[in-house]
Amino acid sequence: MDQFDHFSFFSVSFLDRRPPSSHSIPMDSAQNHRLPSPIHIVTSSTCVEFTNLLHSLRQSTVVGLDAEWKPRQSSQPDSSPFPPVTVLQIACQLQAESFDEGPKSEVFLVDLLGVPLGDVYQPIKEMFESENIVKLGFRFKQDLVFLSHTFSTQGCEPGFDLVAPFLDITNIYFRLKNQNSAKRCSKDTKSLATVCEELLGISLSKELQCSDWSSRPLSAEQIQYAAADAFYLIEIFSIFQQNFVNEGECAPNVSEGNDDHCKMIQSIVRNFGDKIVLKDSDKVPKNTKKKVRQRKCINGNKKESVETSTEWQGPAPWDLSVGGDGLPKFLCDVMIEGLAKHLRCVGIDAALPSTKKPDPRELLNQAYKEKRVLLTRDIKLLRYQYLAQNQVYKVKSLLKNDQLVEVIETFKLSIVEDQLMSRCTKCNGNFIQKPLTLEEAVEASKGFQVIPSCLFDKNLEFWKCTTCHQLYWEGTQYRHAVDKFVSICKLKD
Repeated sequence: MDQFDHFSFFSVSFLDRRPPSSHSIPMDSAQNHRLPSPIHIVTSSTCVEFTNLLHSLRQSTVVGLDAEWKPRQSSQPDSSPFPPVTVLQIACQLQAESFDEGPKSEVFLVDLLGVPLGDVYQPIKEMFESENIVKLGFRFKQDLVFLSHTFSTQGCEPGFDLVAPFLDITNIYFRLKNQNSAKRCSKDTKSLATVCEELLGISLSKELQCSDWSSRPLSAEQIQYAAADAFYLIEIFSIFQQNFVNEGECAPNVSEGNDDHCKMIQSIVRNFGDKIVLKDSDKVPKNTKKKVRQRKCINGNKKESVETSTEWQGPAPWDLSVGGDGLPKFLCDVMIEGLAKHLRCVGIDAALPSTKKPDPRELLNQAYKEKRVLLTRDIKLLRYQYLAQNQVYKVKSLLKNDQLVEVIETFKLSIVEDQLMSRCTKCNGNFIQKPLTLEEAVEASKGFQVIPSCLFDKNLEFWKCTTCHQLYWEGTQYRHAVDKFVSICKLKD
């Protein structure tokens, strides 16, 4: 989940707070990265969109790739080792017809439940392996494993084993952020939403990631979501291309002209190109043996099994009847970080794990010490409830708005309009008691945060987080956010 979502509510904030230089990364506005229209939905091999897809692949120099599948529930039987891919997103960057136009992009959503896989298998395989097309993806290896299994089980042997040349957007991000460093790029985990926020200035919602991608027809929201995941890969690559040219890393006589575009791409591939190669071991689920051992253990020693009710039993650790202070406090695991930000927006104390990849014991220990209820979507954590009574609740809803309403109703939280936007959405801290003037805010932001000059002639109050010192002001986005949560929480009813 994107750790920078809080900027969309209060302020326009620059994530790279270093002074501008010739090495700075351009921060384009969201208006410059709108999805192309129309988004082409390929539902059969006889439709016009299928023909357009084949034509675009022949004209493409760069493609962005992503895939969607129906998420599995832990209670479902393992009928197949991998979930079948139901939608394949392909964003194509086409060669410009003239120098003045520049490259344009088209986005195709291939409905793998409608298109016969045998008809689309060869064109996709050729695109994956074409030396003339750069493939872009975000941690695409897992997608390729699932795609390969989907096609091979439908008679398209041996599936897909190779994608080359390939560039991972995560590596592009770290190269852009560490241009002057000769050290190997950091492998610190970044979500695609975070990358898009930092490089494109776009808030990319991931709420529909776990929606039912096997249901037809796809909703308008699903179509936009799926198209965005592939299209923005190309937009990020375009920034990388421009940076490549500006830094003078192109081969001699290579420019942005139409005739030299392919040479520039080839130069980028020589310097940064990679590939994905699937081995036989990649096509076997890594947790198969582990699951077998777990089943044997459960069946052989049933007395150790723990009842895992998904209903809240209560009372909460902050309840006055058990010695609490009466102030609701939650701990949201990594699967529902977005819910934590929503809770903070309505004034509720909602912390995140103290480490990036905590094990269950660490989560429960943090919840116990801080007298919080652990909110999770992982039913496995409920098995540890015996270690900390009444401190784990499984959130049933998928979308953040619905999750917020569920938590409010389950724990009977009292939300009033005065509470809205009263906590720091970045770190969960409290604000200073007295607002800052513009002069005080400018002084407090030095070397830390940039206040847009367009605010200087407005009579605004600024609020500073006492923990992380992030500055906020009540601009247009703030008012939109207040209206949003008034509606979600039904405070006007």
